[in-house]
Amino acid sequence: MTILQRAAAIAVMSFSLAGLISHSSPVRASDLNRTAIPAPTAPSTDPVVPASVPVSPAPVAATFGPAQPVVQPLPTVEASEDEDYNSLAEAVAAQDSADVDETQRCLAGAIYFESKGEPLAGQLAVANVIINRSKSGRFPSDICSVVKQRGQFSFVRHGEIPAIDEGRATYRTALAVARVALDAAWDSPAPKALFFNTPNRRPGANVTKIAMIGNHVFYR
Repeated sequence: MTILQRAAAIAVMSFSLAGLISHSSPVRASDLNRTAIPAPTAPSTDPVVPASVPVSPAPVAATFGPAQPVVQPLPTVEASEDEDYNSLAEAVAAQDSADVDETQRCLAGAIYFESKGEPLAGQLAVANVIINRSKSGRFPSDICSVVKQRGQFSFVRHGEIPAIDEGRATYRTALAVARVALDAAWDSPAPKALFFNTPNRRPGANVTKIAMIGNHVFYR
């Protein structure tokens, strides 16, 4: 490019710039949109009332009385029909003779006439012979019928037991022994015996000697 051409280009550019400036309107700061920036809000002077907060009632402290002992009930132990005795004599002495039924009277009569004066073991063995007979199926099934059976006991008269003075000590003992035997409160010294007699008499056939107590020998 020649020097003249450069000078001409510069002149044209200068002229264009001057025209642009002459047509532009100056902008004042006051003409700016005042709403563009919001005015700050003054703080409220009204008192602030705090919101009501529900208050739970204070827990009531539990009150405990003095500790009470806990009593556990003991298991009830029913009385056994059979008392425990240390001896046959103790068992006999413990019997109450106030309430006597017909069965006990019949058995006591047999004990009295057949073995009064014998040791208690001998009297109990006589009683158990009669009881065993009533359960054997070979004799009558009740005590009185066994005692009164014809031809079995020599003291029986016309199918009846003779009257006895109930005030006698030996009869009171016979009543007590009868009760012991009926209640099975003491084991028989001649178990399963069905017969007895005195030592001077020969036993019947097919019997087995079990025991000799006092003045009697017992067989089955």
